[in-house]
Amino acid sequence: MKRLRLITERLAEAALALSGSVSSLAILLIIVFLFREGLGLFGSSSVEKGYALCVHSSNPVEQLTPQQVKQIFDRELTDWREAGGRQGEIVPFRFDELFSLYSEEELGEDGELLAQRLGEVIARTPDVIAFVPEEYLPRGNRAVKVLPAEKISPSAFFGGREWLPTATPAPQFGVLPLIMGTVWVSLFAILIALPLGLGVAIYMSELAGARIRKLLKPTIELLAGIPSVVYGFFGLAVLAPLIRETLHLPVGETAFAGSLILAIMALPTIITIAEDAMRRTPLAMREASLALGATPWQTIYRVVVPCASSGIMAAVVLGTGRAVGETMAVLMVTGNAAVMPHSLFQPVRAIPATIAAELGEAPAGGAHYQSLFLLGCILFAITMLISVSAEYISGKNSGKEI
Repeated sequence: MKRLRLITERLAEAALALSGSVSSLAILLIIVFLFREGLGLFGSSSVEKGYALCVHSSNPVEQLTPQQVKQIFDRELTDWREAGGRQGEIVPFRFDELFSLYSEEELGEDGELLAQRLGEVIARTPDVIAFVPEEYLPRGNRAVKVLPAEKISPSAFFGGREWLPTATPAPQFGVLPLIMGTVWVSLFAILIALPLGLGVAIYMSELAGARIRKLLKPTIELLAGIPSVVYGFFGLAVLAPLIRETLHLPVGETAFAGSLILAIMALPTIITIAEDAMRRTPLAMREASLALGATPWQTIYRVVVPCASSGIMAAVVLGTGRAVGETMAVLMVTGNAAVMPHSLFQPVRAIPATIAAELGEAPAGGAHYQSLFLLGCILFAITMLISVSAEYISGKNSGKEI
């Protein structure tokens, strides 16, 4: 019997060790896959895959940045001197325009004939810049020069201010507006939720009677189980119109609306964990403080709160993680405008909402697809930084004497 129990214990230990190893390996593989897909963006061509930019061979311009290409085809950049060339009006030309210049008989069904006609257009228009498929490039035409496409660089990705991954001919992968939108919404959500959550936790732990505590605690825990999409519907149907009418804004779907919804969603986590941490403060410490002449309020903020600082910090971390990683509610109430935020009362777009909104339409393996995985890497880095900072602060606090 004793031997059977020993074998059972060893098997249980082995099963637990195996489950821990499998879980750790799965997390490691997820991280490796995330970064492998995301980092593949760097080195990709800034021009749409399968296409090229052509100019007249007499044009002195040797290379254009993705921003210049976008401005040219959006007719924001109209003179070659602004792009480093000689004076002359830029003439953007897309491949589809070839079918309006020639008849079907003139173009034929042969790709070589299409390339020949394209070469004719470029040869007789010295100031043209053509965006054409690579298979129809007029390679044997000496009047045509193919511009080398710039590679997407980390500086362009992290420092860019435009997020237009579906723009042609040069998609824009500037992630700065998305990072700023995420930081703005999450930061103000925590600034709202933390004092409220801490106040409610103190009340439930130290001031509320047993009957009120039994009523409040399950109610607050029930709020944590509400799906995020329900919070999003509430924000979209109630909160956003209220903000628009009260503050006289053009739209109510703003960063402020997102911050309020995230604050409401983070409150149950902060309250529950902080209240549990405060209730674990030894009764002897409270009695010693009161015996020394401290008032109940002095006992709370000089004894109970410092003693529960590790638990409170854990509550802040989990609440912040909920705010940073939230998707559906933020997607529904922030307006989804990928622009640099200058005010809480304007639409923004956060990183999780961008991934959720665009991943379904991004071609697998393309630059857009890889950029969304890289956004996931940024989100992972932000949450990791929050966790490490919290552990550091918690470790310092736990080492201090009360």
